[in-house]
Amino acid sequence: MKIKNIKINNYGNLENKEINLKNNINIIYGKNESGKSTLLNYIKNIFYGISKNKNGKEISDYEKYKPWGKDDYSGKLKYELDNGEEFEIYRDFNKKNPKLFNSNLEDVSKEFNIVKKDGIQFFYDQTNVDETMFTSTVVAMQDEVKLDKQEQSILVQKLANLAGTGDDKVSYKKVLDKLNKVQLEKIGSERTQGRPINIVKDRMKNIEVVLKELQSYQKDKQSTDDKKMLYSQKIDSLKEELNLLQDINIIILRKQKEEEKINIKNKYKNEKNEKINELIFQKNNLNNKNNEKNNLNKKINIKKYILILLFILLINILLFIFNNNFIKNNFINIFNYFLIPIYLIVIFILEKNKKENKKIKIKNEKINNEINLLNKQIELLEEEKNKIEEEIKQEEISIDNEIEIELEKIKQKYKNKFDINKILDQIENNNINNLIYRVQEELNNNRLELQKINIEEENILNKLEDMISLKEEYENLKEKLKLLEEKNNSINLAKELLTRAYNNMKNNITPKFTENLSKNISVISNNKYKKVGINDEKGLIVENEYGEYIPAERLSIGTIDQLYLSLRLSMIDEMSNEKMPIILDEAFAYYDDLRLENILKFLNEQLNNHQLIIFTCTKREQKILDNLSIEYNLVEL
Repeated sequence: MKIKNIKINNYGNLENKEINLKNNINIIYGKNESGKSTLLNYIKNIFYGISKNKNGKEISDYEKYKPWGKDDYSGKLKYELDNGEEFEIYRDFNKKNPKLFNSNLEDVSKEFNIVKKDGIQFFYDQTNVDETMFTSTVVAMQDEVKLDKQEQSILVQKLANLAGTGDDKVSYKKVLDKLNKVQLEKIGSERTQGRPINIVKDRMKNIEVVLKELQSYQKDKQSTDDKKMLYSQKIDSLKEELNLLQDINIIILRKQKEEEKINIKNKYKNEKNEKINELIFQKNNLNNKNNEKNNLNKKINIKKYILILLFILLINILLFIFNNNFIKNNFINIFNYFLIPIYLIVIFILEKNKKENKKIKIKNEKINNEINLLNKQIELLEEEKNKIEEEIKQEEISIDNEIEIELEKIKQKYKNKFDINKILDQIENNNINNLIYRVQEELNNNRLELQKINIEEENILNKLEDMISLKEEYENLKEKLKLLEEKNNSINLAKELLTRAYNNMKNNITPKFTENLSKNISVISNNKYKKVGINDEKGLIVENEYGEYIPAERLSIGTIDQLYLSLRLSMIDEMSNEKMPIILDEAFAYYDDLRLENILKFLNEQLNNHQLIIFTCTKREQKILDNLSIEYNLVEL
């Protein structure tokens, strides 16, 4: 893969810059602060995008290279793959995804995978090189070379990391130690105390003990629930019964009210009847009085008649005696002394009776008038009484019908709940108010019992709330334990995979690297160092010209620098099917001229199928290449 053309519209301090690169060696020369590092970051970011996250830095790359006072933040890069396909990338760094065009200037961006976080993965799909690998192998930055003796071990460690894990920033031992430390501190084990997993398990055991003690409250709760249901059903039934009795009582009260109205009419009827009886009594008195007078008159007349007759008889007797003694005429005596007096007596009596009868008649007529008047009054009162009786009869029938209808409604309303006829029989035998009082009292007693149960239940619920809280906490702890165990398993798996990968790297890939590294360092160091190896105890070791294996820390910083670059170069063909460019940023700043000449020769001869891009602030590279008659492309910033 070769970079053909770089066009920068606005990026950092670079503006309207266009650079053409060739397939062989390209020297990008510029003084310090001229934009070399900016150009290098531009190349990386146009391939992979620019991050807006700080990632531990004081400022993100997006903010760092964003042009001041300008909206445009873009550029383009043209490159060619090993199969001859050419592509152009246009990227607006304000946006996540670039536009990718083929040689026919067709937009082929959608033909590649898209990752939500990072956008279109076109360059990874084409080269199988991600951003981390790109910066670990393809690019050698200036700040990766450390000259301070105190930093020498860091560089050696990076060499060992690169040879052991394929990434100079990743140390197998440190990663393993870090995983073990995280596992110990963040999780713990059966043998530790006070670690998260120990705290969780201990708390779960304590909760289990308390929950076991609280289990009895569940049975109590069931018992109170049963009682509560029983009393609630009783209360509901008593309420219904009370409602029934009250409904019946309403009918009874209504009947009583209507009966009171009838009683008033009965009273009125009785008053009429009493009045009739009184009038009849008056009438009878008049009749009796009239009869008594007639009888009295008769008695008086008889007495008078008797006295007169006695008087006449007395005279007649005297005359008779006188006649017998003196006249002695019997017939005359009889006629004179008996018949004539009798006649006179009769005449007298008849006349007298006539007068008396006239008086009696007058009196009788008066009494009869009074009696007739009384009869009329009695008749009128009888009519009124009969009318009242008829009204009472009709009202009684109406009340009975209405009561029957209302009772039928009640029977229908409560037919599935109570035996209405039985209750009605009870009402007939008892005062309904007494029944209502009994039911009300029973209802109150049941309510009181239910209230006691509710208080008991509340106490149980308080305990059960603690139980629920503990169960929730227990479930949360179980989930936490599960997460800790999963995390522990993940760490164990990571350690296992890491060890497996490391062993695989050490057994299969590292030997290739160290073999290539040995060849490269032999050429670069003029056979001073012929063999490079790596082991778990001493890390990176080098065979010197005397055949002695010495730790890399004992080498000079310049030699370590050579080893570092050589190891990167030995890995570059292993990571991708594409012949990736080699980008070196001030990588030779601390090489002496001999070492620089050797490395340039090596690069030109051994890696001539790779595009080489060297960023430098000196002209040493140009001078040596000119002396060696090696062709190169010079770009001045």
